[in-house]
Amino acid sequence: MNFSPRARKPAPPAETALDAAARRARRLLHKRALVAAAAGVVPVPGLDWAVDAALLSRLLPRINAEFGLTPEQLDRLDPSKREQVQKAVGLVGSVLIGKLITRDLVLKLTSAMGVRMTTKQAAKYVPLAGQAIAATLGYATLRYLGEQHIRDCMQVAEMAQLQLPAPDATK
Repeated sequence: MNFSPRARKPAPPAETALDAAARRARRLLHKRALVAAAAGVVPVPGLDWAVDAALLSRLLPRINAEFGLTPEQLDRLDPSKREQVQKAVGLVGSVLIGKLITRDLVLKLTSAMGVRMTTKQAAKYVPLAGQAIAATLGYATLRYLGEQHIRDCMQVAEMAQLQLPAPDATK
């Protein structure tokens, strides 16, 4: 072993395409969650729900695209690879991968988060502290739902051994 101060540290492992896609998706998720937090501060009843639904209905397809899991991307796969993806989706149990994301689908998803959303609505009416709580819950809710979706996409892409699209191809 070389203990000299000039000894090099081992290079960190190269980032895989899957890790890079997850990093890009998380960066996008963070930006959208900040918008949800900002909407949580506005004391207009129901505005944050509408903003959350709109954000998710645009965010989830973008996350799918990062992993090559939009309906259009899946249609371009050969039938055997598409079948692998469908099996992986079934094992993961996601209803948002490879599907057209509609507001109804997003509303079903957010209904699972109903308690947080109701707390967020009620907290808005407590001056200052309530708005801070509503903003925090708005951020956390969107972040939680998005992170779950990213994990599902990663799992499906890994299980189906998908060739991920180039970063520029997802925009």
